[in-house]
Amino acid sequence: MRLDQFVSQSAALTRVDAQKAIRCGWVEVDGARVTKTSTHIEPTTAVVTLDDAPLTLPGDIYLMLHKPAGVVSAREDPEHPTVLDLIDHPHRKTLHVVGRLDKDTTGLLLLTNDGDWSHRISAPKHHVPKTYLATLAWELSEAGAQALRAGVQLHGEKGLTKPAEVEVLPENQARITISEGKYHQVKRMLAAVGNRVEALHRERIGGLVLDVELPPGEWRELTVSENKLLTGM
Repeated sequence: MRLDQFVSQSAALTRVDAQKAIRCGWVEVDGARVTKTSTHIEPTTAVVTLDDAPLTLPGDIYLMLHKPAGVVSAREDPEHPTVLDLIDHPHRKTLHVVGRLDKDTTGLLLLTNDGDWSHRISAPKHHVPKTYLATLAWELSEAGAQALRAGVQLHGEKGLTKPAEVEVLPENQARITISEGKYHQVKRMLAAVGNRVEALHRERIGGLVLDVELPPGEWRELTVSENKLLTGM
């Protein structure tokens, strides 16, 4: 592991600040001062200090966030608040978003520093189902629901979408479960059957359901059992 990466993650610094600390001679590895940022170390055995304070990696972090509307699923954005702005965690700078939700889409969002875990959940080839509650411009017709269950042609796509699970609800709502991750997929699917999404809320990823007691904009760590619902382990 690169020394600047280790210092950044263990001290909750940006990579730039970690590199500055190393170049300034504030970092020691096994008792020797090291000023080369790209130095490779063994993270499990090396003794690394910053200003004589020992550094250790934070370990794996798995968070559930109830994403509110108006927040983008990104680490940084010049115009809008990001989901990381909502995370008050000492190692939040090491986190990344597992998949994305549109700026105005609300609901369950996951963040982690574990790249392999993130890939198992978000990679299209794993077909992890995701359930959304859609508020529509008009009541979803039975013909439209059946089309979604069979697969529809999206604008600009060659093949049909994979069959979706669809539950038609009162008040122009529908609960839709998909196992793909195409761009704006739910909105485009509803448009393909002549409807329009007015609001979209993600309720579930795999077996994990958004905590109903978690207010919009709040987050918490996943429990061990919740993690197993996602990984199947």
